[in-house]
Amino acid sequence: MPEPNGATSGPVRVSVANDRDEIERTAAAILVKLEARGYSKASIFAIKLAFEEAITNAFKHGHRALEADPPVSVDYEIDDDEVLIAIEDRGPGFDVKEVPDPTLDENLTVPSGRGLMLIRSYMTEVRHNKAGNRVEMIYRKPANSAK
Repeated sequence: MPEPNGATSGPVRVSVANDRDEIERTAAAILVKLEARGYSKASIFAIKLAFEEAITNAFKHGHRALEADPPVSVDYEIDDDEVLIAIEDRGPGFDVKEVPDPTLDENLTVPSGRGLMLIRSYMTEVRHNKAGNRVEMIYRKPANSAK
Protein backbone atom coordinates (compact mmCIF):
# COMPACT_ATOMS: atom_id res chain seq x y z
CA MET A 1 0.00 0.00 0.00
CA PRO A 2 1.38 3.46 -0.81
CA GLU A 3 2.46 5.70 2.03
CA PRO A 4 1.52 9.40 1.87
CA ASN A 5 5.12 10.12 0.78
CA GLY A 6 4.84 7.70 -2.15
CA ALA A 7 6.68 4.79 -0.51
CA THR A 8 4.99 1.43 -0.23
CA SER A 9 4.26 -0.31 2.99
CA GLY A 10 2.76 -3.59 4.03
CA PRO A 11 2.70 -5.84 7.04
CA VAL A 12 5.53 -5.34 9.50
CA ARG A 13 6.80 -8.01 11.91
CA VAL A 14 9.17 -7.21 14.73
CA SER A 15 10.51 -9.21 17.62
CA VAL A 16 10.31 -7.20 20.84
CA ALA A 17 12.22 -8.00 24.02
CA ASN A 18 10.88 -7.26 27.48
CA ASP A 19 12.78 -3.99 27.56
CA ARG A 20 11.04 -0.65 28.11
CA ASP A 21 13.15 1.16 25.48
CA GLU A 22 12.49 -1.52 22.87
CA ILE A 23 8.76 -1.49 23.59
CA GLU A 24 8.73 2.32 23.34
CA ARG A 25 10.61 2.24 20.00
CA THR A 26 8.04 -0.18 18.59
CA ALA A 27 5.15 1.96 19.84
CA ALA A 28 6.80 5.07 18.38
CA ALA A 29 7.19 3.41 14.96
CA ILE A 30 3.48 2.58 14.98
CA LEU A 31 2.51 6.10 16.10
CA VAL A 32 4.58 7.74 13.35
CA LYS A 33 2.71 5.70 10.74
CA LEU A 34 -0.64 6.56 12.34
CA GLU A 35 0.15 10.27 12.20
CA ALA A 36 1.32 9.99 8.57
CA ARG A 37 -2.00 8.32 7.71
CA GLY A 38 -4.01 11.13 9.31
CA TYR A 39 -5.33 9.35 12.39
CA SER A 40 -6.73 11.72 15.01
CA LYS A 41 -5.12 12.31 18.39
CA ALA A 42 -7.98 10.38 20.01
CA SER A 43 -7.46 7.41 17.68
CA ILE A 44 -3.70 7.45 18.28
CA PHE A 45 -4.27 7.51 22.05
CA ALA A 46 -6.67 4.54 21.83
CA ILE A 47 -4.32 2.46 19.68
CA LYS A 48 -1.27 3.27 21.82
CA LEU A 49 -3.11 2.33 25.02
CA ALA A 50 -4.34 -0.96 23.55
CA PHE A 51 -0.84 -1.79 22.27
CA GLU A 52 0.73 -1.08 25.68
CA GLU A 53 -1.87 -3.17 27.50
CA ALA A 54 -1.50 -6.11 25.10
CA ILE A 55 2.30 -6.19 25.17
CA THR A 56 2.31 -5.81 28.96
CA ASN A 57 -0.10 -8.75 29.22
CA ALA A 58 2.11 -10.84 26.92
CA PHE A 59 5.18 -10.38 29.11
CA LYS A 60 3.47 -10.29 32.52
CA HIS A 61 0.96 -13.10 32.04
CA GLY A 62 1.94 -14.95 28.86
CA HIS A 63 5.55 -15.46 29.91
CA ARG A 64 4.89 -15.81 33.64
CA ALA A 65 5.55 -19.56 33.71
CA LEU A 66 8.56 -19.50 31.39
CA GLU A 67 12.08 -19.78 32.79
CA ALA A 68 13.50 -17.38 30.22
CA ASP A 69 11.79 -14.22 29.03
CA PRO A 70 11.83 -14.58 25.25
CA PRO A 71 10.74 -11.77 22.95
CA VAL A 72 7.19 -11.46 21.68
CA SER A 73 6.22 -11.07 18.03
CA VAL A 74 4.46 -7.89 17.03
CA ASP A 75 2.79 -7.73 13.63
CA TYR A 76 1.17 -4.57 12.40
CA GLU A 77 -0.31 -3.12 9.26
CA ILE A 78 -1.67 0.38 8.91
CA ASP A 79 -3.62 1.89 6.07
CA ASP A 80 -5.78 4.98 5.74
CA ASP A 81 -8.85 3.38 7.31
CA GLU A 82 -7.74 0.45 9.45
CA VAL A 83 -5.00 -0.70 11.79
CA LEU A 84 -4.20 -4.31 12.62
CA ILE A 85 -1.85 -5.06 15.49
CA ALA A 86 -1.17 -8.63 16.62
CA ILE A 87 0.96 -9.60 19.59
CA GLU A 88 2.01 -13.20 20.14
CA ASP A 89 3.87 -14.47 23.17
CA ARG A 90 5.58 -17.84 23.63
CA GLY A 91 3.65 -18.87 26.71
CA PRO A 92 1.10 -21.66 27.03
CA GLY A 93 -1.83 -19.30 26.40
CA PHE A 94 -5.07 -18.87 28.28
CA ASP A 95 -8.81 -19.21 27.82
CA VAL A 96 -10.18 -15.70 27.38
CA LYS A 97 -13.57 -16.91 28.68
CA GLU A 98 -11.93 -17.67 32.05
CA VAL A 99 -10.90 -14.03 32.64
CA PRO A 100 -13.28 -12.43 35.15
CA ASP A 101 -15.37 -9.47 33.97
CA PRO A 102 -13.95 -6.54 36.01
CA THR A 103 -17.20 -4.58 35.71
CA LEU A 104 -19.24 -7.10 37.73
CA ASP A 105 -19.75 -6.23 41.40
CA GLU A 106 -18.13 -9.46 42.61
CA ASN A 107 -14.97 -8.66 40.61
CA LEU A 108 -14.52 -4.99 41.43
CA THR A 109 -11.59 -5.76 43.74
CA VAL A 110 -10.11 -8.45 41.48
CA PRO A 111 -7.25 -6.98 39.42
CA SER A 112 -7.59 -9.49 36.53
CA GLY A 113 -9.25 -8.53 33.29
CA ARG A 114 -8.84 -4.75 33.36
CA GLY A 115 -6.29 -4.68 30.53
CA LEU A 116 -8.50 -6.82 28.29
CA MET A 117 -11.45 -4.59 29.11
CA LEU A 118 -9.47 -1.50 28.04
CA ILE A 119 -8.31 -3.17 24.83
CA ARG A 120 -11.89 -4.16 23.95
CA SER A 121 -13.13 -0.66 24.79
CA TYR A 122 -10.66 1.13 22.53
CA MET A 123 -10.34 -1.24 19.58
CA THR A 124 -13.03 -2.00 17.01
CA GLU A 125 -12.43 -5.74 17.09
CA VAL A 126 -10.34 -8.04 19.29
CA ARG A 127 -9.62 -11.71 18.57
CA HIS A 128 -7.55 -14.37 20.31
CA ASN A 129 -6.13 -17.46 18.66
CA LYS A 130 -7.21 -20.91 19.84
CA ALA A 131 -4.08 -21.38 21.94
CA GLY A 132 -4.69 -18.07 23.70
CA ASN A 133 -1.19 -16.71 23.15
CA ARG A 134 -1.94 -14.28 20.30
CA VAL A 135 -4.23 -11.27 20.35
CA GLU A 136 -5.25 -9.51 17.16
CA MET A 137 -6.57 -5.99 17.57
CA ILE A 138 -8.28 -4.11 14.77
CA TYR A 139 -9.01 -0.40 14.84
CA ARG A 140 -11.18 1.14 12.15
CA LYS A 141 -10.96 4.89 11.70
CA PRO A 142 -14.28 6.49 12.61
CA ALA A 143 -16.09 8.34 9.83
CA ASN A 144 -15.47 12.09 9.98
CA SER A 145 -12.58 11.70 12.41
CA ALA A 146 -10.98 15.06 13.07
CA LYS A 147 -7.43 15.65 14.20
